[in-house]
Amino acid sequence: MDVTKVSRVPVALTIAGSDSGGGAGIQADLRTFAFHCVHGTSAVTCITAQNTLGVTRVDAMPPEAVGAQMQAVVEDIGVQAVKTGMLLNKEIITTVAEQVKLLHIENLVVDPVMVSRAGAQLIDDEAVKTLRETLLPLAVLVTPNRYEAQILTGIEINSLQDMKRAAEYIHDNLAVSAVLVKGGGMTEQRGTDVWFDGKTLETITTQQVDTKNTHGTGCTLSAAITANLACGENLFTAVQKAKDYVTVALSHALDIGQGTGPVGHFYPLLKI
Repeated sequence: MDVTKVSRVPVALTIAGSDSGGGAGIQADLRTFAFHCVHGTSAVTCITAQNTLGVTRVDAMPPEAVGAQMQAVVEDIGVQAVKTGMLLNKEIITTVAEQVKLLHIENLVVDPVMVSRAGAQLIDDEAVKTLRETLLPLAVLVTPNRYEAQILTGIEINSLQDMKRAAEYIHDNLAVSAVLVKGGGMTEQRGTDVWFDGKTLETITTQQVDTKNTHGTGCTLSAAITANLACGENLFTAVQKAKDYVTVALSHALDIGQGTGPVGHFYPLLKI
């Protein structure tokens, strides 16, 4: 089975949760794919009731349904790159990892959604263990935020040097091809991420944007990386271009709702 068969446009698949508020998850991923002129496909892992103020309910999809969505997309359309977001529980993570291997998916970007930017753990310890052991080794890139990197490494992250140590640890100890430790949750390193692929330890810095409306930033970054991979960019270039996209989208963030609004995924269309 050729999962990367040629199509008229690049195709990417997001495996993630639905955000009813439209700022993160599947909705953010599909908008980001569209911005990059990539056809977006999806496998929904859970349905959330949420808005700019927070999440009030989460309902998991049956693992078999998640796997069936992946098969339906890949076996017919083919994909050039895939990303994962919120996988929610051990059973869904296990199914996704099995399907990645069965469908011979190679360009896999794992956004290990385990902890919010504010530090609240979103999945239980058993799911974290399953993610570490089954899915991370299959990824070409893993994109943890500060708190997720802390869970994966046991390193308390308070500085740029800590981020570098965490990036090296994740690569060297978790069989990860490349890692991007994100600094968005840091006090002084906002806009600065750390890349490590076993050879190059690189600090990637973009302009800081002063806005409270940052909902969906992590989803958007990993989706933009995935879209760039689908378009044929090499991994490091895909990361650099994605960082630039997120920075501009943050500068056009949407001030909607009573809480934290989303980034402006479709900023060229905004009349602001």
